[in-house]
Amino acid sequence: MDKFLEQYPINTSINVAWGEMDALQHVNNVVYFRYFETARIDFFNQINLLEDLQKTAVGPVISENQARYKRPVTFPDTLVVGVSISDINDDRFMMHYHVFSQTQQAVTTIGSSQVVMFNFKTGQKAQLTPQLLDALKTYLQ
Repeated sequence: MDKFLEQYPINTSINVAWGEMDALQHVNNVVYFRYFETARIDFFNQINLLEDLQKTAVGPVISENQARYKRPVTFPDTLVVGVSISDINDDRFMMHYHVFSQTQQAVTTIGSSQVVMFNFKTGQKAQLTPQLLDALKTYLQ
């Protein structure tokens, strides 16, 4: 676990809920996208991206999500979702998620989201600000 936390200094702990399991007695595949969302919003808050959204009406939208399931997760468990960044461009970047099960002491799921900056006033894509670019580069892998 310590090695995982070193690799992903931005991480979010999530308790698995009983109701997230499906008829096959493991966490349903769609729930992981909610876990990714929780980690993504936590990351955005830590780099003040959502604060900027309130001021500028420019913020992130997701154009693509992907997940790869490596091991089933069951209740009870606590998951730690580590976040990293890659493929930074003028108006977008890729977020990566690694889901670590504390019960299994292993990564159970990996995923990614393509994040595009969007101006909600104009309805057009927007450029990454220098401040956002610097924050993203801190977590580049």
